[in-house]
Amino acid sequence: MSQPNASPFTSVKAFKRWFFEGQVKEVAGPHGREGQYHTHSWWRVMCLTGVDYFSTLGYQPGIAFLAAGALSPIATMVLVLLTLFGALPMYRRVAEASPHGDGSISMLEDLLPRWRGKMFVLALLGFAATSFIITITLSAADATAHILENPFTPAFLHHRIIVTLVLVAALGAVFIKGFKEAIGIAVLLVAVYITLNLVIVGYGTYLLAMDPNKLVAWKDALFLNHTSPIAMIGASMLLFPKLALGLSGFETGVVVMPLIKGDETDTEKHPVGRIRNGKKLLLSAASIMSVMLISSSFITTTLIPAAEFEEGGKANGRALAFLAHEHLGVIFGTLYDLSTISILWFAGSSALAGLLNIVPRYLPRYGMAPEWARAVRPLTIVLTSICFAVTILFEADVDAQGGAYATGVLALMFSAAIAVTISQWNRGWTKWLYLLITIIFGYTTAVNIVEQPEGIKIASFFIVSIIGVSFVSRALRSTELRVDNVELNETAIQFIAEAKKGTIRIIANRPDRGDIDEYRLKEKQERWNNHIPSDDPVLFFEVRPGDASDFAGTLKIRGVQIGNYRVLRTKSPAVPNAIASFLLHTRNVTGQIPHVYFGWTEGNPLWYVLKFIFFGEGDTAPVTHEILRQAETDPSRRPAVHVGG
Repeated sequence: MSQPNASPFTSVKAFKRWFFEGQVKEVAGPHGREGQYHTHSWWRVMCLTGVDYFSTLGYQPGIAFLAAGALSPIATMVLVLLTLFGALPMYRRVAEASPHGDGSISMLEDLLPRWRGKMFVLALLGFAATSFIITITLSAADATAHILENPFTPAFLHHRIIVTLVLVAALGAVFIKGFKEAIGIAVLLVAVYITLNLVIVGYGTYLLAMDPNKLVAWKDALFLNHTSPIAMIGASMLLFPKLALGLSGFETGVVVMPLIKGDETDTEKHPVGRIRNGKKLLLSAASIMSVMLISSSFITTTLIPAAEFEEGGKANGRALAFLAHEHLGVIFGTLYDLSTISILWFAGSSALAGLLNIVPRYLPRYGMAPEWARAVRPLTIVLTSICFAVTILFEADVDAQGGAYATGVLALMFSAAIAVTISQWNRGWTKWLYLLITIIFGYTTAVNIVEQPEGIKIASFFIVSIIGVSFVSRALRSTELRVDNVELNETAIQFIAEAKKGTIRIIANRPDRGDIDEYRLKEKQERWNNHIPSDDPVLFFEVRPGDASDFAGTLKIRGVQIGNYRVLRTKSPAVPNAIASFLLHTRNVTGQIPHVYFGWTEGNPLWYVLKFIFFGEGDTAPVTHEILRQAETDPSRRPAVHVGG
């Protein structure tokens, strides 16, 4: 017999399970535990981050020539030296300190306490969002530019914005399918792209060997404006901020570390194998990119006429593609175009992977994003929608997004340099090396902001948006239980076990002196106001406000005997949520409905609402009742809340 067709209800449930699968219940971070990820060999993950890093070869040689002219190879050498002896050791240190994918942001999170620390992290997340989102949209727009510039492109594809949106949507679809597929595609694209670039570089070197006059012409151009090698090096160092896009890829390299396979002996606290392989990833990517940057800059500067780099020239934004078409034929040139288009399109994958890893590590833990933000598929849809909006806003223009891209990248690298310098400050002479790196990145970031102010404007928009949406989410989630687990010491367990012999009556007390007189007066007041029988025993429950900027955690309750009074004490970021969680826990372990008693709170209700959202206190009784109402939909099983006065 054939199986009956699944009902629509069953189909909907199956879709929801698929849509939300892969949700990280417990997120790795400074205060969390490791989530579950499919891990891969380090070189495969390098390809995922490398599609962003290596794809800059599509436009970096052209940017370098426009910025430095004949000095381009020397200026690129300065960039490479800073990559190998500045950014690389810095991010190797980040990999050691943050092997769970928190990136350099986690190293700075605890520098400032409470809300100041959270706001600092939100600002850094704004720069991260700027860098990663613009990486996706700019790379897709650049891929579109290569499509439109190829002579074989049909006329119906000559719609820049539409083509770019299709590329962004296709990238999102890959991640909805899964990380494994994304990494597989990245490995193929990087292998083909690097191979084709090596062919171009190799043939360009051969052409220079056959025509030494081009090297002589380049040398003459160098000394035309610079009298000595020292002057050339000095000018190249001043030009570094204009070439800094060649440093992209380091932050995503550490953010996706949870995808790297470590040793079987790795533990959550000591993932030695993952850290070692993460360092291999960073070193290999930086080494490959350094060789390709120097060689590509050298052959494009010496073989391509200067006029072709200018706006409207055939080498503008596509110097290596120009050489491929000019010297290796239209077929190879088109093959190179297809490879460049593919890797530029997929360059956003490392950025999207970074966002999918870093957003769940902070915002849900702060209560500043809904729980579904931990799941890959719904978060991918949200991020892809944002990319759509950015693409339409900037009309898929590569140049218009360049400033924001550079600002995001450099701000993250500057913050990473600060974090590493602070962590190394008491470890000998190396602190001076990291301090120098910090100064260089600080200078570079400042110059970029001055020369391209639109970048900081866009970054500020992302920061303000993240902060605004985060606090709205925090307010909407404020009536959740916000307690992961309830732990009682032996005395507290004994108090509850004895209380369940009758009606469990709990008086909520704001802790003060903690002496016998305080509890005698409080008991007398609540028995009178709430008509508690004089012969019924009561428990006192006290919550001292903790760090209100925290959202959730374990509720640790200890029992204390003060004279004849039994007191349960705890500490929590939010007082009403702690009381509600304790009441539900008591109901579950005793099988009885507990009763809790409050006094009236006098004052402006609006002020108490704001005080509760930001400081975890307020008009405790009604908020506790609302939290219980949302947590327990059955009124007959809901702990009873009494307010007298």
